[in-house]
Amino acid sequence: MELPPALRSAVDQLLEGVTLPVLREAAVTLSLRYRGEVRDGRLHISGDLAAKAYLATRLPATYAAVRASLAVTAEALPGLQPKSLLDIGAGPGTALFAAADCFDSLETATLVETSEAIRQVGNQLADAAAPVRVEWIAADLATGLAGVAPADLVTLAYVLDELSPSAIEPLVDRLWALTQDTLLVVEPGTPAGWRRILAVRSRLIAAGAHLAAPCPHSAACPLAAPDWCHFSRRVARSRLHRLAKSGDVPWEDEKFIYVAASRTPAETPAARVLAPPQTASGTVRLKLCQADGTAAEKLVTRREGAAYKAARRVGWGDAVG
Repeated sequence: MELPPALRSAVDQLLEGVTLPVLREAAVTLSLRYRGEVRDGRLHISGDLAAKAYLATRLPATYAAVRASLAVTAEALPGLQPKSLLDIGAGPGTALFAAADCFDSLETATLVETSEAIRQVGNQLADAAAPVRVEWIAADLATGLAGVAPADLVTLAYVLDELSPSAIEPLVDRLWALTQDTLLVVEPGTPAGWRRILAVRSRLIAAGAHLAAPCPHSAACPLAAPDWCHFSRRVARSRLHRLAKSGDVPWEDEKFIYVAASRTPAETPAARVLAPPQTASGTVRLKLCQADGTAAEKLVTRREGAAYKAARRVGWGDAVG
């Protein structure tokens, strides 16, 4: 998956003039903060260099995760045609770019972001999401949402790992109250990210929300540690991306986990694929989360004809049945 051409071009223009050693040092610092889920009272993106390091090394991956999550959500909710977007913890506008690419219906977007540095970058990139009308709001995510208007689609991507656990439930309650149609929450595909999504999922179910994706049921998650639910998207790396991260290959795999909830019932599948399918001579083994609330492995053989051909086409995260 790649950034849309207009966005890619806008990012390249913003990164012109930044020397590679400086960008690489900023990227390492940013990566350590994200991977360590550091909570020291400082923003991960606290200055211009951190913002540009994010554009070079994290924007392509977070865009891929949000865009993939929206695609599955749209599949489960074929009537979803949001005109308004509210993105909380918007960064440079990642969810805006993904939503504009996914939904032709989008007209307006309200982006709430605490970091002035990344807001400035986002303002410069916003034209890449035209013709959506964009409003930026500087606010603290835990306490500054009182005057924010509701929207058809509300998104919260890669934010909960920066908040204290006690702030998650009140924030979810507030976001669901602001959701006129669908709420999407995306987190890193780590065991900790999965646990945070489980907490969001439980809160939304208790509030009467209809789960749209990825879960094909509203029962308790059938997976137990050390296993965990997550998905992956392969992301194309630009030359600068590779150099900034000292990478040798032209791609990276972004692992993520998400939950989408709607005000209306979704078209949930019979099952969803929870891991890369394992293929062997004449067989495909699928790990599935099933509509009855269980997880199971299913072996499909060549003798099953059409079912075998279908199993060979499905990928990690796809709906089955």
